[in-house]
Amino acid sequence: MNHKEKKLLVRILLSIFFLIVSFIVSTNEILLFVFCFISYLLVGGEVLMKAIRNLFKGKFLDENFLMSLATVGAFVLKEYFEGVFVMLLYQIGELFQSYAVENSRKSISSLMDIRPDYANVYIGEKLKKVNPETVKVGDLIVVKAGEKIPLDGVVENGEGLIDTSALTGETVPKRVMKKSVVLSGCINKTGLLTIAVTKEFGESTVSKILDLVENASSKKAKAENFITKFAKYYTPIVVILALCLAFLPPIFVRNLTVIECVKRAMTFLVISCPCALVISVPLSFFGGIGGASKLGILVKGSSYLEALSKTKVMVFDKTGTLTKGKFSVTKVFPITISEEKLMEFAAYAELYSNHPIAQSIKDSYKKKINKDRISDVKEFSGKGVVCKVSDKEIAVGNKALMEDLAVSFSEEKNIGTTVYVAVDKKYVGYISISDQIKDEAELTIQKLRTENKIDKIVMLTGDNEEIASSVALQLGVDQYYSKLLPIDKVEKVEYLLLQKNQNTNVAFVGDGINDAPVLTRADIGIAMGALGSDAAIEAADVIIMDDDLLKINEAVSISKRTIKIVKQNIWFAIGIKVVFLILGAFGISHMLEAVFADVGVSILAILNSMRALYVKKR
Repeated sequence: MNHKEKKLLVRILLSIFFLIVSFIVSTNEILLFVFCFISYLLVGGEVLMKAIRNLFKGKFLDENFLMSLATVGAFVLKEYFEGVFVMLLYQIGELFQSYAVENSRKSISSLMDIRPDYANVYIGEKLKKVNPETVKVGDLIVVKAGEKIPLDGVVENGEGLIDTSALTGETVPKRVMKKSVVLSGCINKTGLLTIAVTKEFGESTVSKILDLVENASSKKAKAENFITKFAKYYTPIVVILALCLAFLPPIFVRNLTVIECVKRAMTFLVISCPCALVISVPLSFFGGIGGASKLGILVKGSSYLEALSKTKVMVFDKTGTLTKGKFSVTKVFPITISEEKLMEFAAYAELYSNHPIAQSIKDSYKKKINKDRISDVKEFSGKGVVCKVSDKEIAVGNKALMEDLAVSFSEEKNIGTTVYVAVDKKYVGYISISDQIKDEAELTIQKLRTENKIDKIVMLTGDNEEIASSVALQLGVDQYYSKLLPIDKVEKVEYLLLQKNQNTNVAFVGDGINDAPVLTRADIGIAMGALGSDAAIEAADVIIMDDDLLKINEAVSISKRTIKIVKQNIWFAIGIKVVFLILGAFGISHMLEAVFADVGVSILAILNSMRALYVKKR
């Protein structure tokens, strides 16, 4: 409980004490008024002051005005207890709301714990603690065990385990060593790390994420905008109806006094307070965003959470999103030499190449390569490599290279990339290399259909038809497009946007590095594993802060559950209000029942809203 909540609790308890005293002295009219008035001021003074301040600002038609008007009216009519009870129960409801909001805020603010307080920087030969905002790119910082990594960088020395849970929701520590990329906001669990800074604090991951979290509430959903507009028109209408209820019935109905009608009008005003709606709807969205952040899912605002719940078409980029984005050897087919020898020749030939396919061959070979055996290396762009290995001419590349060298070979039809190997211009076999589908990709697509009722799943890729067809078949997507450039992907998403229904949305899921234009163009852009990717953080509406595809399902589920809670609160609050307003207008419901109805509805709506905060971790 924070300081403000403690002060409110003390005022409530003191008010209850003086209210009890007023019961004891209720036979004495003066003492009854004095103690009731003290009790009233303790819980209602703040509301009265707000109403007066807003009156001078021209913003008087709010819940403070309604509460003040109703309770002052109750005192004028000598209904002291009712006047105090209105404010007392209202403030109890406010205390409950404050606690609920604080609970939701803590979930999102847990991300604020990733803000580093200092950085250990080498200044000359001495290590000094400085403000992270003063550290520059290229500076060396030292992170000891138990300390937060203050800025993005690359490990220069040391190794250890880092806790990434504050950013990704992933509880298993990640091992880092020399040349590993590390991100600000993570905690060094073991060892001593010396890190070369690659981004200044303002551009670092932790700074960007904190900025997004702090500004998430500024992106209002349609439901929140509806409540704002609703209150703007609702309050003056209620005040006019209350005035009519106070003074018109005595004119037309016999035996109905002005005092009785004024009482009914006051009751009507108390019931009319839109507290439950004003509190519960933003709180529901706040809870949904907070619950998502617990799982490492960052939603930029409630409008995006609402839009995500209406998604019916989900578009996936292939490489790096549905697949691992890392090539690996899937098949080795020797013809005139052994499999081991084929891999040896290929690995030696590719030693100096930085191409991903070359890297996959070297990773697969695993043995130490003797550089002294390699000479006369020639790399042919887009074709392959020719070199000498122990006086043998080795050619490793695609069919174009084989044709240029006049090597007689048989073209292979494989899913993926085929690398042909020739020794002294004689074909000796081939190696098949392909990108691997992520383990959870198929299950993700199944769950999107069965659990979240996604109607259509589309895959976009720059790969050829054969690779695209194979991956699409394995995953069971509804539609795929191959051989696409980044601009082509935007065109395909625009086409899908034209095809959709008016009340549904198209979401695009990409790895964030080269998908920024498509992430921006879709109704909802979801960036996967986007930590450290500036383009993704800027372009995406939802960021899955690690690389777990299954979290897309969780994000959609959280959005749908949050919207369901919002709708429940809206209909429940409006429904109860209408019933009690009618009862109050006919004098069936009195001031005390009105207070219980108003505060009760608010408390139930708040409790319902808090459900959005609680999510289960897998």
